[in-house]
Amino acid sequence: MTTDLSRAISSTAYGTYEKRLLKEITSRPVPRHVAIIMDGNRRYAKDFGLLIAEGHEKGRQKLEEVLEWCMEIGVKILTVYAFSTENVSREKGEVDDLMRMFVQNFKRLADDERVHKHKIRVRVFGQRELLPQDLIESIKYAENRTKDYDKYFFNMAVGYGGREEIIHAIRNVAQEVREGRLSVEDIDERTFSKFLYTKDMPDPDLVLRTSGEERISNFLLWQLAYSELYFSDVYWPGFRKIDFLRAVRSFQMRQRRFGT
Repeated sequence: MTTDLSRAISSTAYGTYEKRLLKEITSRPVPRHVAIIMDGNRRYAKDFGLLIAEGHEKGRQKLEEVLEWCMEIGVKILTVYAFSTENVSREKGEVDDLMRMFVQNFKRLADDERVHKHKIRVRVFGQRELLPQDLIESIKYAENRTKDYDKYFFNMAVGYGGREEIIHAIRNVAQEVREGRLSVEDIDERTFSKFLYTKDMPDPDLVLRTSGEERISNFLLWQLAYSELYFSDVYWPGFRKIDFLRAVRSFQMRQRRFGT
């Protein structure tokens, strides 16, 4: 009984603090674009005695929650690091499970009534040639079904590496110069940005990473030049709404401190 009472008190206090924090955050400008390095699925699974695949499924469910939190406070663009080029070298069984989950997830997204109700455009960037054909087809399905939406934007980096993206852009710039469509003198930051995967979206205002690691791991290397960074010590599947709100509040406090 004492344990149950303690849990009830703790839950009530948590809910009260969350509501107060939500009210505080929504009274100030929120970041337009949030990017997330979702880290810790495997360690979460290990700590809770789950299979790795179950840890990744918990992570997928968490992503759905976070997308809802973003819309609730007015974040228009959410970009997540879902599968890096380095992840390809993981144990084959784990990679195969992830690929199957991605196939199902993109089909689910494309058919989710919430996506169409809120007019969320789904986009994926990365090296698609690294992905299996059925995943490429499910990505196209999700992108095509949402291509005309412009209220919210949900981007997933799959088969992605920041250095590879920059190299890809350099090659395209060089091709444009070689074929006479671009002069060397015209190459500046704005011109170069047009050759990136993220060419038609603003750079992230806030980048957060879960699991306690404090590095950006080859994610959006060009785009993060002026982003605020926030590191949370909880694993991605255990990331709570209050953790998300604290990250946004940290962003707001930094903006106020520097008068931006």
